[in-house]
Amino acid sequence: MKRPSILWSLITLLFFTATVAQAQTKLPPRRPGGAVPARAKLAANGEGRKDGLTMEKGRIILTELGISNPLTADKKLINGTTVSTTGLVTATNGTTTQISEGDHVSLSGRVTSRREIVVADSLAKIRSFDALHPGKRDKMEKERQKKEEAKAKLAEQRIKNKEKAAEKAARRKK
Repeated sequence: MKRPSILWSLITLLFFTATVAQAQTKLPPRRPGGAVPARAKLAANGEGRKDGLTMEKGRIILTELGISNPLTADKKLINGTTVSTTGLVTATNGTTTQISEGDHVSLSGRVTSRREIVVADSLAKIRSFDALHPGKRDKMEKERQKKEEAKAKLAEQRIKNKEKAAEKAARRKK
């Protein structure tokens, strides 16, 4: 009786020593000059902004080197354009432009309206969608046209059916 229990304890001991030895294997050392493993990047807190001046909530916000502060005095830009604290942009040739909510003036003096920004963003989204899914927008457009044609055909059929029903009703009255 003792022999089988000793045998089982030896088998168990061999099993555990094999797994321990396997778990302690080391990775090979890194070669000098080899690729450095990627480290996790910290996510930026807040919204990323372009350098320049932006109208937000009725105030002009100046962003330089990623740091944003409200504009407290008139700002003269690289090309000589002046931006006042009220949002009045005066170019070097004397033309003035009042920027509104969401408009952006770059530090080089280029004024971009909110509408232009939205259009540029939507065009960029369309280009990236087309790059990811070539031909899908065309296919979707064809499907939409087919649905519209089927809907128009169904509407015509309903009108014809109503006319036929009206004719039958007129014949019955006679």
